[in-house]
Amino acid sequence: MEFAERVNHLSPEGAYHMMARAQQLEAAGRSIIHLEIGQPDVPTFENISQAGVRAIKQGYTRYTPSAGTAKLREVIARDAGQRRGISVKPSQVVVGPGAKPALFFPTLALVRPGDEVIYPDPGFPTYAAMIGVAGGVAVPVPLCEEEDFSFDLTAFDRLVGDRTRLIILNSPSNPTGGVMPLKTLEHIADTARRRNIWVLSDEIYARLVYDGLNVPSIAALPGMLERTIICDGFSKTYAMTGWRLGYGIMPDALAERVELLLTHSVGCTASFTQVAGIEAIEGPQDAVQAVVDEYKRRRDVLVTGLNMIPGFRCRMPQGAFYAYPNVSAHGKPSAWWADYLLEHAGVAVLPGTAFGAQGEGYLRLCFANSMENIQTALERIQDAVVNLRRS
Repeated sequence: MEFAERVNHLSPEGAYHMMARAQQLEAAGRSIIHLEIGQPDVPTFENISQAGVRAIKQGYTRYTPSAGTAKLREVIARDAGQRRGISVKPSQVVVGPGAKPALFFPTLALVRPGDEVIYPDPGFPTYAAMIGVAGGVAVPVPLCEEEDFSFDLTAFDRLVGDRTRLIILNSPSNPTGGVMPLKTLEHIADTARRRNIWVLSDEIYARLVYDGLNVPSIAALPGMLERTIICDGFSKTYAMTGWRLGYGIMPDALAERVELLLTHSVGCTASFTQVAGIEAIEGPQDAVQAVVDEYKRRRDVLVTGLNMIPGFRCRMPQGAFYAYPNVSAHGKPSAWWADYLLEHAGVAVLPGTAFGAQGEGYLRLCFANSMENIQTALERIQDAVVNLRRS
């Protein structure tokens, strides 16, 4: 069967592929620890769930405006603006079923065939996918391990050019957990202003940060709000992955175009989900901080344990809930390691190459899991590596 060129480059996300393989082994009776899927292991916070249940009972089950309800857009504008130190109008907020529309649709609205789009490698697989669907040219910029996986600015300066239309950032990062420092953002912002380039800043993990670290948004830098799209959502912060609720913040004219794309694709986001989103933002935030504190405990245990395994080297992630160890000392491909640990250790992880060619030599492990599972996974990985070295 022949398909349009725009979809021929698409492939499954590695996390879902690995999860399916792990579940097959479980169905056959194997004990598998899942560190491959990036989602909170806690249920949606009770006050949010109850708000959604009440909304359904009260009849919030009908269509809403494509860009979201007026109330939710107002709440997001106020909260997101205060957290980033910027002024956001409700008209600049576009709500979608998950955060991916805030990545995909602005890209479709801005990128013309042949335009170049700079994005991080390793990075979230949807970046390359949406660039290709838009007809753009994907230009990966490597991340520097020695600088906590921030942009390689030397490579960035070499790759940016007259055909560059859009720069995609992700801080804190999936898969590395790295946070871009202010000096790096200032360098990128200066380039974007001089060359009149748009920036899409994926900030879905912005509240999952550790050790008192501040995560700056490039939109807060001088002259950047009018050329930046912020992508954020509720899935990671509020454990609402299945609710499908996200948003983008962008200039009004672009918001109007993105709203039209929503109208002609998904129509609108579920109304009861939006009511739950209002409660998430306006309700108590204690549970968010409690989960972040617990993630930090798990991060410390996982990274310390990984660094004790022969041939593993892992930097301490500053945000998100991923550890990203370097396993290149063993001289085997990342995909081989992911297969080996699944088959011989019963631990599902992702190869770094699931996030781009520059991920070779790395693995991604999600520590949004119980402390017991993390400790057991470390023991299994340690045993598997020792057995490998003996063989």
